[in-house]
Amino acid sequence: MSLIKQVLQSTIIRCVSCWIGAQYIRFVHATTRWQIFGADIPRTFWEKNEPFILAFWHGRLLMMPHCWDQEKPIHMLISGHRDGLLIANTVAHFGIKTVSGSSSKGGASALRTMVKMLKAGEYVGITPDGPRGPRMHTSKGIITVAKLSGAPIIPTAFATSNGRNLKSWDQFLLAWPFSKGVIVWGDPIEVSSKADEKAVEQARKCVENSLNTITAQADQLTGRKLIEAEQTMALSKKDR
Repeated sequence: MSLIKQVLQSTIIRCVSCWIGAQYIRFVHATTRWQIFGADIPRTFWEKNEPFILAFWHGRLLMMPHCWDQEKPIHMLISGHRDGLLIANTVAHFGIKTVSGSSSKGGASALRTMVKMLKAGEYVGITPDGPRGPRMHTSKGIITVAKLSGAPIIPTAFATSNGRNLKSWDQFLLAWPFSKGVIVWGDPIEVSSKADEKAVEQARKCVENSLNTITAQADQLTGRKLIEAEQTMALSKKDR
């Protein structure tokens, strides 16, 4: 088989796989009994067309397309690696656009792009522990975007009673159909444009604590075993 045919076959397989993934997400959503806690929090911003930064852990990515008002434009920060491309192609079926990059490493261009989008009135989404962790620890990238754009960060999480946490670095929750599901929204977190290093670190911890709290709440409400943050030594400033 020629190289061109191999590439074409790979592209076709990737496209089909992403389409199947999107249909699976729709099926899970349609067959699950959902409760939403704090729904008025994002709705207030949507109704006023006020942009914000959507934040959720990488391991809770699967059902995020259905937590969103699909009439509102949103761009997700997705890594440019192979797994990131699969995610980008899957969420595209829900009208979600992507920005290629990382919130912590080599993503200066992506961060600038997101700041411009927020200032233009659009929404952005970031998994602050992605693309490779450590799990459930927030990098400073999302705080930088909030500081420069003036947009607040709103955390969210989902959980379902039926599903499995994969043995991946992020303990990815693969939700199953015919479940009880919840989506939990946290309060907006604002970062002052004049925030110094100490204030930035406080905001980072606030986002991290809020995400861990609402994720634990979602798990408790659906009877799931709580997933803990990855145990790690204090991260260096370079990693943050």
